[in-house]
Amino acid sequence: MGLKSSHMYTAAMASVGLSFCTWMISRQIEDAGLDRADRWGIFIGQWAPTLMAMGVALRVEETHMTDDDMRKMDSDMEMGSRTSGGSRVHASAR
Repeated sequence: MGLKSSHMYTAAMASVGLSFCTWMISRQIEDAGLDRADRWGIFIGQWAPTLMAMGVALRVEETHMTDDDMRKMDSDMEMGSRTSGGSRVHASAR
């Protein structure tokens, strides 16, 4: 989908700022009182942990290599060592 972990981290930080802004605006503009302003701030503030968790999950997916990727890297390194005469370093040692 093109969504990256950095997008989620940015959205999480923005939700913290948005939470504070909605709390301030609700407190000053609405006549419902401080309780309602607190509810708005808390409602939006709860987005941050979810967005951070989604960012961590995306980071894991971005850095996770499948077994097929590992085999391809091993075979590419093996081919390079045959042609250049260099030493072969296993992918897990990186």
